[in-house]
Amino acid sequence: MNVFALTFTVMLAVVLLELLALRHWRREAIPWREIIFNLNSGHIVMWVFRGVEVAGFGLLLQYANLHLVDRLPVFWQWVFAFVAWDLSFYCMHRAHHTWRIFWAVHVVHHQGEHFSLSLGIRNSWYSSLTSFLFVAPLAVLGLPLEMFVAASSFHYAVQLYNHNAFVGKSGWLDRVLVTPSNHRVHHATHPVYLNKNFGGTFLIWDKLFGSYQPERDDIPLHYGVNGASPGYNPFWASNQGLQAWFRRRFAPSGQRAMRMPAAYIATGGILLFGMVIYYVERVAGWDAIGQWSVFACLVAGTIAIGGMSDERRWGWLGWLALTLAMPALCAGMFGMRDGWALALLALLLVHGLAGLRLREAAWAN
Repeated sequence: MNVFALTFTVMLAVVLLELLALRHWRREAIPWREIIFNLNSGHIVMWVFRGVEVAGFGLLLQYANLHLVDRLPVFWQWVFAFVAWDLSFYCMHRAHHTWRIFWAVHVVHHQGEHFSLSLGIRNSWYSSLTSFLFVAPLAVLGLPLEMFVAASSFHYAVQLYNHNAFVGKSGWLDRVLVTPSNHRVHHATHPVYLNKNFGGTFLIWDKLFGSYQPERDDIPLHYGVNGASPGYNPFWASNQGLQAWFRRRFAPSGQRAMRMPAAYIATGGILLFGMVIYYVERVAGWDAIGQWSVFACLVAGTIAIGGMSDERRWGWLGWLALTLAMPALCAGMFGMRDGWALALLALLLVHGLAGLRLREAAWAN
């Protein structure tokens, strides 16, 4: 399993384990529609733009490199990578909360109303494009590409951890690092907490630039964004803010006419995430038609599940069509007949037929 597929697998596993733990120990109901949205919000399109970000960084290294960093001893190159990337993230994150065009992209992350690991995955499709503006100076200074990728991946892993629902206070670490306690403050809606704690890993930037706020025991924590929710469709969530910024309105059409069980949406979303893992593991061995065809199916699947979560009839119809078509498309046309692929495709087919059975039972009643 390649590093990308392994990363996605671990990410899915820890999200599901945390949810089971919350259910078992805290007796909390699992908000499956939000969880599945978080998992599917940008998990395939966003990573394409992450590739654009890395490719752009490489081009700057090739054509605009001042060779100030790559001439340092290797140890100090690594130190620079981890510290400078975190400062770049702080600047980017603060800009996301300050300038409307960046907030239009970042708001997706803050619309989640439950603080858990899955919230750390919830992002706009375009988040990596806005990141590039702030990491580009690192390339101009000569930070090697492999160090840039390693440092950013490390910090993103820390930020996933910082969204976990179980860790309360972390003692002295709360004074030097962006811990779960400090990051809960960032997501909270109370006026005292708004626009605080922008850091990714190191707390020094918030303290240095006056944006630090510790968690207070006398202020309750509530999450989300004031105003109407965009629903659970990743297409509308990623584009609604940008449309508003450009003063255009493209409201999703259709009436709320069909409600599928949360368990059905949850299993469909997890199966689709399994297909994403398979895709990133095997895509390098396919031809361009196969790569883009399966990619289009995965994007369509995220939108269809979002439509089902929003109780749109077209969402269920789209998901049914996709689950019936993907086995024939993938196994028949593109030769995806290994055990992993056949198991996932069979489960998708069964899931689609189960949804049809559910609707037939509802119509009969």
